[in-house]
Order: sequence, then C-alpha cells, then structure tokens
Amino acid sequence: MNIAVIFGGISTERNVSIAGGKSVIEALRSKGHKVIPIDPAFGADTHKAEEALIDLTKFPTLEELALMSTKRYIDAVQSEVFDTIDIAFIVLHGKNGEDGLIQALLDLRCIPYTGSGVKASALAMDKLSSKNLFAAAGLLTPAWIIVTKEDLESDSLIKDIRNNLGKKIVVKPNNQGSSVGVSILDLSDNDLIREALENALKYSDRIIVEQFIEGREITVAMLGDKVLPVIEIIPNNEFYDYKHKYTKGNTIYECPAKIPEDIAEFAQSMAIISNNVIGAEGFSRADFRLSEDGEPFLLELNTIPGFTSSSLVPMAAKEVGIEFPELCEEIIQIALEKFKEQKEN
Repeated sequence: MNIAVIFGGISTERNVSIAGGKSVIEALRSKGHKVIPIDPAFGADTHKAEEALIDLTKFPTLEELALMSTKRYIDAVQSEVFDTIDIAFIVLHGKNGEDGLIQALLDLRCIPYTGSGVKASALAMDKLSSKNLFAAAGLLTPAWIIVTKEDLESDSLIKDIRNNLGKKIVVKPNNQGSSVGVSILDLSDNDLIREALENALKYSDRIIVEQFIEGREITVAMLGDKVLPVIEIIPNNEFYDYKHKYTKGNTIYECPAKIPEDIAEFAQSMAIISNNVIGAEGFSRADFRLSEDGEPFLLELNTIPGFTSSSLVPMAAKEVGIEFPELCEEIIQIALEKFKEQKEN
C-alpha cells in the first residue's frame, strides 16, 4: 500500500509530531508498505521531510514557526505526490493538523485518512466547545471559566476565579495540546495567577481556567469501537506536563490501572460517550482526573493522541495483544472501511 505519513507541521507541537511520525513510518515500512513522509512545513518536499526525521534536535523556534504560512499544507496535499496515495496517516498535533484543517484538505481530494473527520477534529481541539458538549451529555467535567486578554483588565477577575473554582486551578490555552502553556497553581499568590494567565494567552486568544481535581490521573484509549484498558499516569511530581510526557523515566504508567473494576468500567463508558458526543473515529484518548472519592472527571478528548511506539494508546493496545506495527495497520483498515462507507452513502 502507498501511504503518506503526515507529521511535523508548523504548530508548537511540531517536535512531538516528528517523533510520532518517525515511529509510524518505521512501523509501516517494517510491514512492507511504501511510505512517503510529508512534513507540511516543507510543503511536498519529501527530501526535507526525511531530513527532519533524521535529526530530531533541529526544530524551528516558535518565532520561526509563527512566520510559516498554512498555505504550505495546501501545497503539500495538492501536489502530485498525493496522486498515487492510497491513504494518509495523520500524526500531526495542534493547530492545522488536529483541528480539522488537514482533514478538510484531504477531503477535497477524496483521499482517505486516519482518525476523525473535520467536525470532530475541530470540536475536540476547541476545549470550550468540547467541555460544553460533555456537560450537556451529563458527563462530569471540572468547573471552568473562560478568560480573554480583555478580561485581564478586570479588577474582579481573580476574585471571580476564587469564588467559582475553589483553592486550586489549572490554566490552559483553549486550543493547544501536549500540555503546552498549561499551569497548575493554588490561589494564594495573585502575581503567579496573573503570570499563568498571561503565559497561556500567548498560545490562544481564549484560555480555560479550570477547577483542579485532587486525586489520580487516568486515561482511556479507543480503537474503532473497542475500548482499551485504563492506564494510570503517575508523574514524579504532581503535574503530567510536557516534560513528563516526552522524557523517558519521568513518569510511571500502570496498565491496566490498579483501580476498582467498577470505576475503570465507568471511565471506559465515559470515554465511549465522549467519542460519540464529539463524533470521533478511528482512535482517540480520553483523559480523566480521578477524584479522592473515586469519581472520574473528564478533562478532554484527544483525536490524535501522542503516537510514538511507547505512547499511551500503543501501550493500551499492547496490553490486549496488539503490537505497534499491527496497531498502525488496524488504524489504517478502520479508516479505509470508513471511507468506503462514505463513498457508498
């Protein structure tokens, strides 16, 4: 099969995406597929895409990425490289890859691709939209308020946060992943609160300030219609941040999680409902905080979760006997079946 693996891009999560792209490319090539690497930061230049895979330390700075145009994504998908592609395996994270843009471009060319479609991708990427949908569906999610740059001028902002969200908060950009721009802090220091708000606003025009749920962190992956075993994430400090996610040895993972069976099953049922509410397809990962009373609070749904061979979705798949190369092929098969159904309808 001719497979385009799309990775990298111009989002702040570029380096994570490159690592995932490299893992997927190696896995698919090991199964005998012809794989064409596509890094939209370089348009359709497959030679530069291969170079990006060789040296993972040479990433553009945030400033350089900000100057790059999304037109590069259009150039990539419209190029003749895609004329002979059977399917695109998307390993992009963040803006332009996880938010529906690349999916829309592939739809215009009628090229099958892995994962969720345009609408579900956009909804899941927008934390406010997804949290509203979760709450409307009766899913427990931490209390939150939205803050914009204009709100920073309000004298009552920090008072409102204290009154509505308790003693500890999470500050996160509305449309970033991989914990980029995220802070966890108590509400004792006004200067630290304002600093966290200003930092998150560097990455998004709107940010979510959310109640912090004391307890354990768990995650549930979906593969097609199958729900995979629950994983508990135990970082060596309180917050499973960017460094912990992508640095070996900084976090302990329990798969399956050592939690009561009824709680695990309830979290899995919430993951299924969140998938249905968003319309996610192919594979996904729902992240939770498990309160001290054992209640799972749904934080977010990732439609393109981290995807190196040691990431959480592959870890859960391995627990049920699916190795990484076979996992990649199963995700492709799910996508091809979806595309076939869409054509028939």
